[in-house]
Amino acid sequence: MFFVDTIEVPGLGNRSYLAGGERTAVVVDPPRDIDRMVEAAARRGVRISHVVETHLHNDYVTGGPELARVTGAAYLVPAGARVRFERVPVHDGDRTDVDTGAGLVLRALATPGHTPHHTSYVLEENGTAVAVFTGGSLLIGTVGRPDLVEPRLTEHLARAQHASAHRLAAELPEETAVLPTHGFGSFCSSTQAEGSGTTIGEEKASNEALTRDVDTFVADLLTGLDDIPAYYTHMGPVNATGPAPVDLTPPAVADAEEIAARLAAGEWVVDLRNRVAFAEGHVSGSFNFEAEGQLATYLAWLIPWGKPVTLLAESPDQLAAAQRELVRVGIDRPAAAATGGPADWVREGEEPASFPRATFADLADRRPADGVVVLDVRRDAERAGGYVEGSVHIPVHTLHRRLDEVPDGEVWVHCAGGMRAAIAASLLDAAGRDVVAVDDSFDAAGRAGLAVRGV
Repeated sequence: MFFVDTIEVPGLGNRSYLAGGERTAVVVDPPRDIDRMVEAAARRGVRISHVVETHLHNDYVTGGPELARVTGAAYLVPAGARVRFERVPVHDGDRTDVDTGAGLVLRALATPGHTPHHTSYVLEENGTAVAVFTGGSLLIGTVGRPDLVEPRLTEHLARAQHASAHRLAAELPEETAVLPTHGFGSFCSSTQAEGSGTTIGEEKASNEALTRDVDTFVADLLTGLDDIPAYYTHMGPVNATGPAPVDLTPPAVADAEEIAARLAAGEWVVDLRNRVAFAEGHVSGSFNFEAEGQLATYLAWLIPWGKPVTLLAESPDQLAAAQRELVRVGIDRPAAAATGGPADWVREGEEPASFPRATFADLADRRPADGVVVLDVRRDAERAGGYVEGSVHIPVHTLHRRLDEVPDGEVWVHCAGGMRAAIAASLLDAAGRDVVAVDDSFDAAGRAGLAVRGV
């Protein structure tokens, strides 16, 4: 008998896996905080004998080298990946015993496309394929994006993605479980996956890589590619070098005076509380990145790389969870941190800052009016599907560099649901702008009576 445990990494939209038999197991694409994988193995009562990577990751820092070191496991990495550390190079067709007593073998299957060296791993039980770990190759209803390596390779890799998907479909039984790493919110996916599980047979019936000819598939894939988070630039080199072990010890505690001093020095002070609480009261100059949102993705995307960051959290648990999420993208040590609320973080004699929240119906009541600016901070692909007439468009991940492009007036900022609008509102508020955060679904804009174009 075999098992496969899925380890969710929801903030980044990824999954890692622990798979094995009664005694030993393999870990596939581990996150940097390896203690979760060690604990999962302990619960199963198995030894981690192998750690494998499907590719060098562009969206997070791997825990592979450290997990292999701590457990004594063999570290398998595709042979074509250029790395600066010791590993077992994996070639197409290589077979690795996972648990001989359970008849479990891992077979490497070259599936280039997401990266040139990308490799999937077929889990075989007594010679029968029962699952395939597809990394960034064949995802649920989609494929991994091919444009993260080198612009000149993008079309070539897109065609390779099509060929790799067809290879998987041709060589594996239809009942084989497909277990990808990406596709659950990660920007490594060309589009977002729908559903939580799939098989080769289901993908043959629905995945566009398997239902369209290569030219049509490539044309549509390249047209639909979204923006690439800026921090991806740093992930590949870190993973190729071999990341340092994680330090999750609590950061130094900052009092109100230190928080003010760090703001005055131009450092980033990030409030992790939910957007409702932040709007009601916060340290002037701080930015709001909700701990329950895509914290790591958006903070790493916006912050100038390497700039010190101080975290403000409502509880030690919230702070610890955020710190864990941030190390996964290479933001290793907060410069300082504080817990509590604005009353604890604002210097004596000063008052917390605040700004109003509103709905699209409120915006419809306010327009037309002189001095009202509607700022859309969604991505280009989202705006192409419809936008409020007369709105200004600056995607949130570029706003901190383009604040001077926001017209004068009262800025009503919106996104698709509210989280990114809250980030943008905090950036504008810190810059001294008069801002209203539209905390509403964009679907409500037309129903509220606003003129929505492009739909």
